[in-house]
Amino acid sequence: MYTIDLNCDIGEGYGHYKFGNDAEIMNYVTSVNIACGFHGGDPRIMRETVLLAIDKNIAIGAHPGLPDLNGFGRREININPEEAYDLVVYQIGALQAFVTAEGGVMQHVKPHGALYNMAAKNKPLAEAIAKAIYKVNDELILFGLAGSALIEAGKKFGLQTAAEAFSDRTYMCDGSLASRYVVNSVLSDKEAVAKQAIRIVKEGKIKSNEGLDIDIKADTICLHGDGENALAIAREISVSLVENGITISNFLQK
Repeated sequence: MYTIDLNCDIGEGYGHYKFGNDAEIMNYVTSVNIACGFHGGDPRIMRETVLLAIDKNIAIGAHPGLPDLNGFGRREININPEEAYDLVVYQIGALQAFVTAEGGVMQHVKPHGALYNMAAKNKPLAEAIAKAIYKVNDELILFGLAGSALIEAGKKFGLQTAAEAFSDRTYMCDGSLASRYVVNSVLSDKEAVAKQAIRIVKEGKIKSNEGLDIDIKADTICLHGDGENALAIAREISVSLVENGITISNFLQK
């Protein structure tokens, strides 16, 4: 039997600006990564999103990003490991306060956007992030790109890790995500996204932009909640996985 955790980045609106349909998308995923205010999210949205996740019994994770609202946290900022440590501790703490206040439990931490991609290759940065998570709560699980420095850093600090793959992104032959500045780096066709997710689970492979198959072992698959057709993609992935004999379940329940 095949089983996979399906996670989604949500709560990424800010003030009057809303993205996606978080409440509906939560019907199709088993883990959520909630923005903590630096790249998106604000106190009201954080609280409302936490309440939604608790109501739907979905695993809650913090989604700390770079302090770049204008760039949605997707532009690289040249921060040092100490700065990375501080901003991750700060953002985990912010979301943890809402989770605790509403009677929930935080399961994991997944860095966002440029911070995530930088830490996938930058060992000192990855270790600063892992250390921040460990110091706040050593029972939190670190979500990171499969095969990346971030996963290795989590293991070094004794954290449980979840190797992540992406259903709606394309890859380079070294296993890194294709830059969003590259044409076709984001998949928007729901059937193509679902097929990629199925292949990741059943074959442990994904085709790179260069046309080569690369091995990938994933504990969780991400879909993004901020795209125009995010809800349709979430629904298609969920239905297709089940139709192909794959159970969607939080990876802790495997």
